[in-house]
Amino acid sequence: MKHENHRRMNRMVRVSEVDDSEAPTVLIVDNNQMTLHRLKQIFHQRDFLVEVCEDGDKAVDEYIRLDPELVILSLDIPSLDGHIAALEMREHGGDCRIVITAPKRLSSIAKDAAFSAGAVACLEKPLTSSSFDVVWNDILGKVPDAPGLADLDSLYPEDKIQEIVVEEDTPELPSLPAPMIAPISLEVPVQTDEKSKSRLIPILIFVAVISASLGWYFLNS
Repeated sequence: MKHENHRRMNRMVRVSEVDDSEAPTVLIVDNNQMTLHRLKQIFHQRDFLVEVCEDGDKAVDEYIRLDPELVILSLDIPSLDGHIAALEMREHGGDCRIVITAPKRLSSIAKDAAFSAGAVACLEKPLTSSSFDVVWNDILGKVPDAPGLADLDSLYPEDKIQEIVVEEDTPELPSLPAPMIAPISLEVPVQTDEKSKSRLIPILIFVAVISASLGWYFLNS
């Protein structure tokens, strides 16, 4: 293991004419496009193979898949914050060299997260090539322990835990039957009032008289 770690560290200080198959890989995890563009330029100039991920949860999967020599991990990223993502990478094992990055307003939190996850460096945004020059020896140095691994379960976001419980434990509920539609009445209500009734009485009397007259006529004809 020590020999492998030494070999990987040497790959991170290689010269530009080394073939790409021997190039070290850096996984950049950030969702700010300007930062991503700047970091890609910085590490292309250092002859790294650059892989990019914009989501904390997916970054852990990418770390396992790629086994990169270096991870540049933003603290404020979607899905899973950089602190927990870094701890999950450390939990997976391997020679995990992580650099935590954060804006100035989060610098104090970033330093605590870097210590907890055993990051090799903690840098303040905006990032420049000289930012990495200052800490490059630390990046190549010994990977610190990650004391935060002992508390990883308690640090995991509560909403993420609830989401997992729902996905794994909640049975699929049957679909509800469609609501029954009440039959539509076709009766047309007839509105009558006292005035209408008073108008009908003379008409009914007239009809009765005509009917009686016609009956008498036919009976005597």
